[in-house]
Amino acid sequence: MPYDESILRRARERFEAEREECRKTLEGRRENAYFRQPRLREIETELRKTSGQVLAAALRRGGDPRQAAEELRKRNLSLQDEKKALLKQMRLPADYLSEKPACPLCGDSGYLDDGRMCQCLLDYCAKEQKKELSKMLDLGAQSFDSFSLRWYSTRTDGEQGMSPRANMEGVYEACEDYARHFKPDSGNLLFFGSVGLGKTFLSAAIAREVSAAGYSVVYDTAAHVFRQFEAEKFDRNEGADRDVSRVLRCDLLILDDLGTEMRTAFTISALYQIVNTRLMERRSTILNTNLEPCELSERYSPQIASRIEGEYQILSFFGEDIRQLRKDNDGQPPY
Repeated sequence: MPYDESILRRARERFEAEREECRKTLEGRRENAYFRQPRLREIETELRKTSGQVLAAALRRGGDPRQAAEELRKRNLSLQDEKKALLKQMRLPADYLSEKPACPLCGDSGYLDDGRMCQCLLDYCAKEQKKELSKMLDLGAQSFDSFSLRWYSTRTDGEQGMSPRANMEGVYEACEDYARHFKPDSGNLLFFGSVGLGKTFLSAAIAREVSAAGYSVVYDTAAHVFRQFEAEKFDRNEGADRDVSRVLRCDLLILDDLGTEMRTAFTISALYQIVNTRLMERRSTILNTNLEPCELSERYSPQIASRIEGEYQILSFFGEDIRQLRKDNDGQPPY
């Protein structure tokens, strides 16, 4: 799950900030207990002495280290019993002064013994990624639960041979299944149809589900992504390199408004690189466009169109512009 470097950095900063807040809370708790019972501070100080220091002192005196170790063990047990008794008198739990990691798996380091990122830090990454996605998508409102089929007519469309609502029932089910069973190699989707038919809404719903499951998601417009590829090729700066890597390596890329960008030889080349690279590396992609599938070959190239038509599940959106329907019907579904 290759999260963007900036997301990882912000996640680690938040992770460390909350760990530090926990440490400060513990210190405050300790100081309060020490104020109420000064003997607790003395006990804690003595218990923090390492056995190595005690054994070294025994050796310097020419004593038996085994005897010193046994004496240390007995002394520590005595101090611990005394501490428990004092805490009990204060009606505090026995572990009140102990530092306990919030995550028992990684001990609050963020990483497991085998070097993998722990789920606790992955959760922070998912939260930061959601913030990033929210800059472009209304993840608070755009979800599968809030999607309504009542904006789609039940009248059969003569050209399509079915009603917009019947069509959207199938589209909705396909999108929900894709999101809720997502894996990095889940495959690819092509959303096509006129404006205002729910392509962005369902893209946001998918992004929300996939991101919440801990996968890296990049949502961006085709025009902006192509500018990043152009900057990477001609400007050769680290920021552009990171942007391109982010697009190519994320678990799910959602490329919006494909076909609205200025058509040049470079944009065609960039789209080919995105589609081909992600297919070769089995990374999932969703393309949103107002173009008909047959127009992809004319606008871009037969090679790109062939890869999309052969490797993408194609979902058609048709019906009336929902934005206009909302305006005309005071925000109430007309069907």
